[in-house]
Amino acid sequence: MTELDHAAIKQKAAAACGWDFIVLMSRQGKIRLSEFFSSYTESQKKRILRDIAADVLPRQAKMCNIIEKGEYKFVYRRYASLYFVVGAPAEMNELIVLEQIHLFVEALDGYFNSVCELDLVFSLHKSLMILFEMFIGGMLCESNRREVLQQIVEAEEMVEQMTKPGEDTSSQLDDGLSFQEQFQLGRKPGARGPRGNR
Repeated sequence: MTELDHAAIKQKAAAACGWDFIVLMSRQGKIRLSEFFSSYTESQKKRILRDIAADVLPRQAKMCNIIEKGEYKFVYRRYASLYFVVGAPAEMNELIVLEQIHLFVEALDGYFNSVCELDLVFSLHKSLMILFEMFIGGMLCESNRREVLQQIVEAEEMVEQMTKPGEDTSSQLDDGLSFQEQFQLGRKPGARGPRGNR
């Protein structure tokens, strides 16, 4: 084998380690959380979300949880009224992805005490904190649920200490959110306060 072959194998193995994206979608097709770990244009992201709605939502419960779509595949699991859909590279093991999805759901359950769709709607920033604590660049970095939840509690305590009396604590966490995520929370991007008021 040449050095080029070794480099190609290493690059392929590295690409197969992590998720390309995760989307949490309700049965009605409403997106409750979406995070893209690979770079996609806005039109590609919209196409992926359309594909998820068209391919995953109408499937029966006893059908396979894996749908191959060109260079990636959708691996999904349904919990109550939410679909957790992961875009994984074609080379990645689907069973590992299903276990990672379940691990993420267990962490959400541990934080929210039996997570439901409304928890994701009203506490999007906390759901993203849990996601980012567990996954970096789409790769699972922390699998210990207790450790993840401990880090989230410590971050919340630090925000509480830094918050001035009478100020909305959740607005302190908006600085790390994208414009779309801040809009989903009902805030004007970059603005402080519960509804984006200055």
